[in-house]
Amino acid sequence: MNVLYQTAATATGGRTGQAATHDGALSVALVTPKELGGPGGDGNNPEQLFAAGYSACFLGALKFVAGQRKIAVSADASVTAAVGIGKRDDGQGFGLDVALTINLPGVDAATATELMHAAHVVCPYSHATRNGLDVRLALA
Repeated sequence: MNVLYQTAATATGGRTGQAATHDGALSVALVTPKELGGPGGDGNNPEQLFAAGYSACFLGALKFVAGQRKIAVSADASVTAAVGIGKRDDGQGFGLDVALTINLPGVDAATATELMHAAHVVCPYSHATRNGLDVRLALA
């Protein structure tokens, strides 16, 4: 693979700590949610960061495949990623649960469905999770 862009971040303290990119563009306080036994409160958690990254990446993939097909995507288009975490059924640790909701105003349902499935092939987040995470897709 020809890497076109690369970034790096370092986390300290685990799920309740700090994470920052090496270029200084992002720095977040990490707080474990109460639901996972943490203190909750101000800060973010890895699932929130994954949801933000996946939704942005998937929308980019939608725009890419739509552009290839000469289909206009509204500035109001959006992708919502709902990310959950829980104990895996095999008892070996934790797993993620992801549902993406795609909103493509002005695009008919059949075309939107086609674009959604094509984006799921193109999106690097979808590709990375393909064999270890069941991602559910739906149109808004």
